[in-house]
Amino acid sequence: MTTSSLPAIPDFSGDVAAHYAEYRRGYPPAAFESLGRTFGLDAHPGIGDLALDLGCGTGQLALPLAAHVRTVIGMDPEPDMLREARAAADRAGVRNALWMLGTDADVPALADLLPGDRPLGVTVIGNALHWMRPDELFAALHPRTRPGGGVAVIANGAPIWAQDSDWSRALRAALEEHFGRPITASCGTDDAEREGYAAALKATGFTDVREAVITYEDALTPDQLLGTLYSAIPASSLPSRAERPAFAARLNAALPAPPTPAGYPEHVRISLLTGRIPG
Repeated sequence: MTTSSLPAIPDFSGDVAAHYAEYRRGYPPAAFESLGRTFGLDAHPGIGDLALDLGCGTGQLALPLAAHVRTVIGMDPEPDMLREARAAADRAGVRNALWMLGTDADVPALADLLPGDRPLGVTVIGNALHWMRPDELFAALHPRTRPGGGVAVIANGAPIWAQDSDWSRALRAALEEHFGRPITASCGTDDAEREGYAAALKATGFTDVREAVITYEDALTPDQLLGTLYSAIPASSLPSRAERPAFAARLNAALPAPPTPAGYPEHVRISLLTGRIPG
């Protein structure tokens, strides 16, 4: 992936970050158990592992991961995301998480400040990887990751407008009408993107590159669907608070009625794409 092919990182500040904190789906315990087994993570104080959650958002990965390592660093380019993450850590009583402003371009400088020649036990990256330069990032992480440690690229299911269901297709059509353009973003979850990430891990020296998949069934209430959608729209395009009732009414009119009492069903497919440092 070349620099010129990357879109500018959008503004996920203000209400977008607040909706992200409230509505974005978390990850099941099995995901963190898989990471612990894959990388042999150690949570002992003083001698355990240091983890980096890059593009951490409001902490959906970093906060549960904190129980499996000595310290987790959450890094994100949006101050409001970090503010929400810090507040969530305080509410959850998580004391071994640090929050830092930065992007993938800051990883070499960050890692060089950390103790040891290979300070990182694991770096986790969620759907934010599609805003980054994977080949350059993985090359920077390789010499800074301990033997047996590595990188995990984690996809938390397809976006709500890109799922194989009648309600998702209706949502996408309504959004395309509203924004006046096709809505095609898969946020790093489609097969071609995942294969590209796997190839980049291998090309930069990571070994044992493999995918673990966790699936489960869930449902979104109409309020959850709308809140999740607002968490994905950049602040510059998010309807104003005054405009949101009319926007929500148009979406509700376009969507079929929820087919179950729980709401709109989702088949959630979590992909953990991992690559390790030999040792």
